[in-house]
Amino acid sequence: MEASCLVVLLRLCVQILCLPAYLLWYLGIWDPICKKVFPHVLAVLSSIYSKRMYDKKKEMFSNLKDFSSPTGALTLLEIGTGTGSNFQFYPAGCKIICNDPNPNFQKFIDKSLAENPHVQVEHCLVAPAEDLHQVPAASVDVVVSTLVLCCVKSPEQVMKEVLRVLRLRGLGIPVRFSLSFSF
Repeated sequence: MEASCLVVLLRLCVQILCLPAYLLWYLGIWDPICKKVFPHVLAVLSSIYSKRMYDKKKEMFSNLKDFSSPTGALTLLEIGTGTGSNFQFYPAGCKIICNDPNPNFQKFIDKSLAENPHVQVEHCLVAPAEDLHQVPAASVDVVVSTLVLCCVKSPEQVMKEVLRVLRLRGLGIPVRFSLSFSF
């Protein structure tokens, strides 16, 4: 009897603590607040994460030049660009198509581009990763996605879009398909 009362009491406390968020969501204010605050929080967290993962990311991205087109150009699509913290690991002359559903990351992307003049952004798409219709089929050499697939609505649809936009080589299959996970 005491345990069930404690559970009910804890549930009530959580509901009371979450009430402001529920009210903001109901009023349609929660999403805009989160979209404006999240980029600032992510800027701090990605800075810490990038410092800790620097050696691993440098190694993970070290072979990007191998995916260049026959002309030597490298076009890269980054899904969930966020603050642009991966730009430092991309090879010189790389052209990037940035994708993020949150338009409030733009000033952080601009800052990262100023710090990494060796890369250039071809364009930034404000769209969910499941809908990359603005990127032509078979138009990119590499697709990068770090810490994103856990946050999308449909990882399967994202992977379909990735396969659609990747430039095909030889017999109609990607030269290499590499998945890397780091925690």
